[in-house]
Amino acid sequence: MANITKKVSWSSRPDETGATGETTPLLNGSEQPRHSRQVELPIGWAHSEFLRGRPKEIPHNEKLLSLKFESLDYDNIENQLFLDEERRMSYMGFRCLEISRWVICALIGFLTGLIACFIDIVVEQVAKVKYNVIKENIETFTEAGGLSISLILWAVLNCSFVIVGAILVAFFEPIAAGSGIPQIKCYLNGVKIPRVVRLKTLVVKVCGVICSVVGGLAVGKEGPMIHSGGVVAAGVSQGRSTSLKRDFKIFEYFRRDTEKRDFVSAGAAAGVSAAFGAPVGGVLFSLEEGASFWNQMLTWRIFFASMISTFTLNFVLSVYHKKPGELSNPGLINFGRFESDVNTSITCFTLFGRVQAELLLCLMSAVLFCRYVHRPCLQVMEATLVAAVTAAVSFTMIYFSNDCQPLAPDNTEVYQLQLFCADGEYNSMATAFFNTPEKSVTSLFHDQPGTYNPLTLGLFTLTYFFLACWTYGLAVSAGVFIPSLLIGAAWGRLCGILLASIFSSSSTWADPGKYALIGAAAQLGGIVRMTLSLTVILVEATGNVTYGLPIMLVLMTSKIVGDYFQEGLYDIHIKLQSVPFLHWEAPATSHWLTAREVMSSPVTCLNKIEKVGTIVDILSNTSTNHNGFPVVVQPAKLCGLILRSQLIVLLKHKVFVELARSRLTQRKLLLKDFRDAYPRFPPIQSIHVSQDERECMMDLTEFMNPTPYTVPQETSLPRVFKLFRALGLRHLVVVDDENRVVGLVSRKDLARYHLGKHGLEELHLAQT
Repeated sequence: MANITKKVSWSSRPDETGATGETTPLLNGSEQPRHSRQVELPIGWAHSEFLRGRPKEIPHNEKLLSLKFESLDYDNIENQLFLDEERRMSYMGFRCLEISRWVICALIGFLTGLIACFIDIVVEQVAKVKYNVIKENIETFTEAGGLSISLILWAVLNCSFVIVGAILVAFFEPIAAGSGIPQIKCYLNGVKIPRVVRLKTLVVKVCGVICSVVGGLAVGKEGPMIHSGGVVAAGVSQGRSTSLKRDFKIFEYFRRDTEKRDFVSAGAAAGVSAAFGAPVGGVLFSLEEGASFWNQMLTWRIFFASMISTFTLNFVLSVYHKKPGELSNPGLINFGRFESDVNTSITCFTLFGRVQAELLLCLMSAVLFCRYVHRPCLQVMEATLVAAVTAAVSFTMIYFSNDCQPLAPDNTEVYQLQLFCADGEYNSMATAFFNTPEKSVTSLFHDQPGTYNPLTLGLFTLTYFFLACWTYGLAVSAGVFIPSLLIGAAWGRLCGILLASIFSSSSTWADPGKYALIGAAAQLGGIVRMTLSLTVILVEATGNVTYGLPIMLVLMTSKIVGDYFQEGLYDIHIKLQSVPFLHWEAPATSHWLTAREVMSSPVTCLNKIEKVGTIVDILSNTSTNHNGFPVVVQPAKLCGLILRSQLIVLLKHKVFVELARSRLTQRKLLLKDFRDAYPRFPPIQSIHVSQDERECMMDLTEFMNPTPYTVPQETSLPRVFKLFRALGLRHLVVVDDENRVVGLVSRKDLARYHLGKHGLEELHLAQT
């Protein structure tokens, strides 16, 4: 491995190796050759401290790979229990299961739509009260003097809402911070993110995003809807709530990672559909950005969930607004309808202007790398400071702006400030700052030409961009979709105004609102690197298919230019969290690496009939964190694979050979017993095993997977990667020519290889 940049660190102790901690010698007595790896300590780490055991936890870093994240079991365990259950199930039983899947998808769409309605209505009502109070206060003090009181009132109201939202996230559920899209993306990739789909996370996410948006931060409520839909899907599909300790005794068959993954994909799509009123776009988003595994029936079920979500949102909001069927776009953000006057000039100019936005994205990424605030109290203080600064900057920009525009009879803006403008006029800068971000985006799309002057748009774009950079990464529930759209719409409209002024004699230029749409698409596409799904989302949101071609060209160009400078924002976020994320393909220059060089070795193996005490000792060993054990027969020949979770259930129910022979067992263990323990299997410390029971034997034949996937030692890394990634494996056994176990490949063994600036590199493996 001379051509590879060595950046491998520890997995546990200095005398242990392997990313998964499978370091105990083979129980049948055979020893496998150890593959030594260079240990590189972080700067300033005391050697004596390293020798005492595991090093102290260190912050997440893009140069590290965390050992804390486990994998999900997306590969079905086809053991004897599973096969017996499948044989007993009738044709009608299989049909009922298929109907149940459609029912679950309908429930997912319905509940996600209701949550979207709740968020939208609460934000609208609370923001209305807030902005009306501030508006009346400003109007009172404009003539009498003392506008500083209005500034303080604005800042206090913002800070009050943001403090509540930050406390909920920082102290009660930190995983609810941000949009949650990177976490859902990791979950669908096969990484078990702790607490990501719990009911508590959903409650904090919903309440937190309401507080963030009403608090005036540069955030949106659309991104968190995707996370919310995923949580709803995970809960509904299991027919119970482990947080509330309530089991409704339904959908028990779907209590496994494989089924749960498919429903979470549907929930993410339903969240997109509720946010933008784009059911087809939701399906494509789940396919392009979320789901790592796909099939044809899943496409139709996800589309069904998205349609139900859109219908629910449209119906409830129509009733709420007392305008049944009159909503132009049934989503959280109303793009409105666009007329068909697009021309190639818009496309060409926006493609050229994309480079500037990508350079700004690099700056945004740099801000992310500098965030090291970890204490909850400091996180709340930081969020409060950002809320106060946002209010102060917004007020200052409005105060010094002299861009006064006449009130139009068809102007739909709810919150307008006259300030120092003449009667019958309003402050144009206030239209951008003194509104929720969704209303500001709609205003930039549809206001008449001449509504904004270039200086107003230029200052707003620059100011709001830096506020969005600072806001992203705070300990609040917030999305990046709407800030990106707002920034892009502002500079896109600015481009349209400048073009119209330069070529005033030409009649081929469309109105600035169309430039705002294309600019918004370019900005959002450059940040999240979505192409096909975002095109369809925007086409569905605008209700005009003629915008499909220019939007697609813009998004493709923004992705190409953006990838040249930096990865997408979600990928950066995943890297910073040190998640072992597996991309679609192995690194391009890794064909010369083989399974022998990447596997963990030696491996902890179990005999087909194993002593209970030996199993308890292996599971209790805190120096390793292995979760899969090859089952062997003498001499170390592979005959199956069993998981830690299965062994714990077997120990809990005391499935011992001696008890079975003496007929002391009450009944035969079924798959239901494993599903009842899913997903929070009890720790080994909670399982009581007496000294006499330790001497008993456990027969693993019926419970192990007798056909685990295996590869020879000489298999190249790309082939191992492709097999592992396509099948959603958690463990891949490496065997020799005689089918003897020589190693085990896990997710971290593959994820630590990446293509860097100096060729193929290995990341540190550390506790983060």
